[in-house]
Amino acid sequence: MRPEKLDAAAIAEHLHKMEGWVLAEDGASIWKAFRFKNFAEAFSFMTQCALAAEKLDHHPEWFNVYNKVDVTLSTHDANGLTELDFKLAAKMDHAAAGRMPDHLK
Repeated sequence: MRPEKLDAAAIAEHLHKMEGWVLAEDGASIWKAFRFKNFAEAFSFMTQCALAAEKLDHHPEWFNVYNKVDVTLSTHDANGLTELDFKLAAKMDHAAAGRMPDHLK
């Protein structure tokens, strides 16, 4: 089943509850820069997020250099943002804070 694209009001409501996520100018994606102490922490974060993404069957666009991981989320099937993007964003925030529960991995 194809995910449903969120309207501007729903996107704004989700973003209001989240810290550090930025809406792209075209409104079709959200972006966040994660920073860690070192590469090992960044890679651990990415590993946890990869497991969460597989469970959701929703995968991020991301870029990693040493301790930096820049993430862009969008649902290509919907040509914009869906609930899946915000679910994965929340899981990423939990992983970055070191508190990803086992059931979210």
